Amino acid sequence: MAALTSQPYVLVAGKWTGITTIGELIAAVKAKPGNLKFGSAGLGTGTHLGAERFNLDTGIKALHVPGDTMPQAIADTVAGRTTYMIAPISYTMGDIRTGKLRALGVTTKKRSSLLPEVPTIAEAGVPGFDYPIWYGVWVPAGTPAAVVDKLAKDIARVLAAPELRAWLEEHGAERMGMTQPEFARFVVKESQSAGAHHQGGRSETLVSKRFVA
Repeated sequence: MAALTSQPYVLVAGKWTGITTIGELIAAVKAKPGNLKFGSAGLGTGTHLGAERFNLDTGIKALHVPGDTMPQAIADTVAGRTTYMIAPISYTMGDIRTGKLRALGVTTKKRSSLLPEVPTIAEAGVPGFDYPIWYGVWVPAGTPAAVVDKLAKDIARVLAAPELRAWLEEHGAERMGMTQPEFARFVVKESQSAGAHHQGGRSETLVSKRFVA
């Protein structure tokens, strides 16, 4: 297996809510526990599980309203059918620019080059919050080691090409730049982090939904 790229999601709220900061969002949800709604691209998706992690880390309770697609989920937040959601930046940029959505925070340890004025969720008052979108390549168990090694090296070489790196930066993504053993350790760490935030079968779901085969 080999690492590919990583980038942040963004936490957004509809303009209609009047919410402009993460602190205001947390206060609004805590004022009506279980009554406000958050959206996602679907049950068990990265957008759903990222929002669940945010809810757990901030101690808030809201009702999940999954959409069938990412555009539908975003439209629900714009229209007021949901209050907030976590979504890939690329899907939300148009509505952020027109003011229909308020970008409250990005989900990674550092800010996004696409939204440099938007704080990280950790900066905005949720210490240690880090939930990137990341991508990797897996091969079937039993694949010869020589094949795995060649694949990993070929992928690393392609990702290091200046033109691809420039394209990734333009779209807010970064090359993970991990060796195969480093990526294996990273995946284990992600599994452990998921287990710390979710109990029983939910932790397994969180990890598996973030893997790209």
